[in-house]
This record gives sequence, C-alpha cells and structure tokens, in this order.
Amino acid sequence: MPVLLNTAYFPPIGYFALMARDFTLSPDRVIPSIVYIEACENYQKQSYRNRCRYYAGNGAQTLSFPIVHVDGTHNNIPVREVKVDYTMDWVTRHERAIESAYRTSAYFDYYADELFAILDSRPETLFDLNLQIIGFFIRKTGLAVDLRLTEDFSPCGSSEYGDDFREKIHPKRQDTILHDLDLEKPYFQVFSGKYGFIRNLSIMDLLFNEGPDSILWLKNI
Repeated sequence: MPVLLNTAYFPPIGYFALMARDFTLSPDRVIPSIVYIEACENYQKQSYRNRCRYYAGNGAQTLSFPIVHVDGTHNNIPVREVKVDYTMDWVTRHERAIESAYRTSAYFDYYADELFAILDSRPETLFDLNLQIIGFFIRKTGLAVDLRLTEDFSPCGSSEYGDDFREKIHPKRQDTILHDLDLEKPYFQVFSGKYGFIRNLSIMDLLFNEGPDSILWLKNI
C-alpha cells in the first residue's frame, strides 16, 4: 500500500524505513514502493519540515533553518509557497556542523560534496529544498521509490493516498515505526563510544556510517 508523508528536511530514518517497507528487492526483479509527499497542506512550525536531528560530538543535536514570514506570520501559508530565508548564512553553519559530526565516518567523503551542492544552490522554497534532499537520499541509499505529490488535501487518517503517517513523524512525539518494522537494531555511529547508540536520527547518520549497506539495514537483510 502507498505511504503518505509530510515534507521533511534531512528526514529521520523511520521516514525512509517507511519508504523501504513495500520496496521489493530480489535478484530477478525490483518493485518500487509508492510514496506520496503531502503538497497541499499549510506549513506547520516546530516540525521536521525545517529541522533534523543528528549525532554530534556532544550527543544528539538539532539543525533548523528559518523561513520567510509573510506579513510577520507563518500561519496558513501553503507549504509549497514557503520561502527559505537566506539572509543569515545558516547554510554554512549547517555544513560545518554536519562535517564536524561526520567527517570521520566511513562514507562522508563519498557523499558530502553532492549533498552540500544542494544546500549551496539555495533553492527558493522549503518544499523544493526538501524534495531535492529527499531525492538525494533515495538515490544514495539505493531505494526504488515511485515518489508522487498529493493533488489535494485529505483529512488526517484518510486512506486516499495510502497509509497516512503525516502526523506520526514529529520531533516532539515518539513513534513506533522502527519497532513495528523490526528495525530497532544498532549500526555503527561515530560517537557511540561516548553516548551509546541513538535511534532514529536523520537518514544522513545511517548513510554516512553505513554507505551502500544502508539499504540492507532499511530492508532488514
């Protein structure tokens, strides 16, 4: 069944685990999963739409970026119309933070330049920035995903676009996605010797540490 997700910035691993759920990987065929990104909602603050969690030298940390407020507010702005605020150089700050956290990981050098090129291109809208980042991680993890955008807004819990996970993945709420998919298992993390394994961080944590094997982790192979 298709999966419906909100847009997200450097989404958590559970987000991509849902993308991988119905993706069939076998020697003789590949059947992509069908994933819808909610494109018809209004922007919501304090969500993964403009923030992510990663593993830094002092534990789990958050990165977020500012948006352009219209008439002093961000309320009731269609998510595809939300513009990214580049008046402060948050791009450089994010890149430096990511490099500091992951430069000693096994695969950082393989992916960093292409990933940072997306940030450096400074897409005008939040939706376009996130879509480019999501596409990057789909390609680099090796997932086969038929990625689609919603054409209208459906109420939460609706099955119009498949299994609705829009409000289940949120930085202020715990979810059971990894547990339900039998993916509560560790992988190598750079600073795990100091703070232990931290679950469900941004997908970049998995990719930088596991590289091409990320798909095996997501598919529990």
